[in-house]
Amino acid sequence: MTQVESWRNWAGTEHATAASVARPASTADVAAAVRAALSAGQILKPVGSGHSFTAAAATAGVRLELSRLSGLVRVDRDAGRATVLAGTPLAVLNDALFSHGLALPNLGDIDVQTISGALATGTHGTGAGFGCLSTFVEELELVTGTGEVLRCSATQHPQVFQAARVGLGAVGVVTELTLRCVDAFVLQAQERPMRLDDVLSSLDEQVATNDHFEFYWFPYTDRAQIKANNRVVSSDRPLPRWRGWLDDEFLSNTVFGGVCRVGRLVPALVPTISGIAARALSARTFTDRSDKVFTSPRRVRFVEMEYGLPRAALAEAFAGLRHVIDSLPSKVVFPVEVRFTAADDIWLSHGYGRDNVYLAIHQFVGMEYEQYFRAFEAVCMPLGGRPHWGKMHWRDAGSLADAYPRFGEFLAVRDDLDPDRIFANAYTRRVLGP
Repeated sequence: MTQVESWRNWAGTEHATAASVARPASTADVAAAVRAALSAGQILKPVGSGHSFTAAAATAGVRLELSRLSGLVRVDRDAGRATVLAGTPLAVLNDALFSHGLALPNLGDIDVQTISGALATGTHGTGAGFGCLSTFVEELELVTGTGEVLRCSATQHPQVFQAARVGLGAVGVVTELTLRCVDAFVLQAQERPMRLDDVLSSLDEQVATNDHFEFYWFPYTDRAQIKANNRVVSSDRPLPRWRGWLDDEFLSNTVFGGVCRVGRLVPALVPTISGIAARALSARTFTDRSDKVFTSPRRVRFVEMEYGLPRAALAEAFAGLRHVIDSLPSKVVFPVEVRFTAADDIWLSHGYGRDNVYLAIHQFVGMEYEQYFRAFEAVCMPLGGRPHWGKMHWRDAGSLADAYPRFGEFLAVRDDLDPDRIFANAYTRRVLGP
């Protein structure tokens, strides 16, 4: 173990200094680190890439870095199953699966998270036929708060399996995962600007007829950008390298970053900037392997809140969001992202028991966000909103228990697996209770 090392998350909103840092290379190493921390009366928290906007991984005790627990363990190509170490970044996993002719059925829009970190917070993509990424987990290996190693699945320790698939790092350290994969596939991406009213009026059809559909709305405008991804047989329309660099590197990162800095310096210009940006968007259609279409580079730093809501609540939530933005004394320079997922049965999944719509709101780093985020949270709560576990929110255990029907069962598993709260910190105490 090394001594006294500081940690910060990607957005720079959370900082912590650990008493020591452990970098295990095996499940046995993790179990030994847990037992040592327990004996010393210290808190231990695993960390991944730091891409959560919350303090879920912060600790002044032992920080457990999983970078050495990375890579594929085994692949069953015929069964479509891949076993992977918990610290594997999604980008590395996607390449490794592709080399075996496999892919994950769906992904979110970034690939820098570790697989265990993405699953622990309920990371999701979009698509009416797909739940969050944790629905792809067939089996997992977990080190509990007593240092015991459990292998869990729907038939082996099923209660633990239900809790640990979206576990917030509160029921144990996941060390290994077996994932349900599909044959590697190609997506055709169709992106184009539309009037917001046209997007909203055609939404049911768009969600139902596309494998993956989402849209972005530009505040202070009536403009949106839609993105529909659908499976095709072959990649017959690859994006030219110059166009990919222009759109995804130069415009979406370099230019957009400059626009955000101008908006931060002169907030009164933000509505004009947003209008210009919305009208500057152009349509494009291209094909590529699935993970390259699902994910994009995100180098402009921001903070984010995202709420999952019953799909029927979208109109009211979106109207409330527009009112919030129009009422703010500050300005919002980032577009709003809207995505869709299928219901699942994972206890702390945002999509437990219902089809969801997700509204993600962002603000450029260094710009006022708390009033914006709190006001939007107030819109979402009475509509059955569930905050994304890895993104900013102000909910506590009392209000979250009402939002999740199986919340009490999750807490019971936590009591069994971590009776001494070795995995607890200020964030888990707020959202789960002591």
